[in-house]
Amino acid sequence: MKIRLVVIGRGYDAVEDMPEQWEVPEDAGIEDVICMLLERYGEGPGWAASCLVAVGGRHLGTIARHEPATLREGDELTLIAPVAGG
Repeated sequence: MKIRLVVIGRGYDAVEDMPEQWEVPEDAGIEDVICMLLERYGEGPGWAASCLVAVGGRHLGTIARHEPATLREGDELTLIAPVAGG
């Protein structure tokens, strides 16, 4: 199935060549997609443990601690990295 993965905030530029759609197994969850991201791009600030996780605009926690969710065809998984500054 295909989902959309969006990385927002610090480190977004590390995935400039990220595909618009990601092909994932039918029963894929958030952890599966994060593992795929790490395999493809390695460790990065855009997907650190403190990043917020949302599926379809619904906040599920952080990468380190989030509600489990099985993704469905067309879902959008968003990783929101903390940004500081002033």
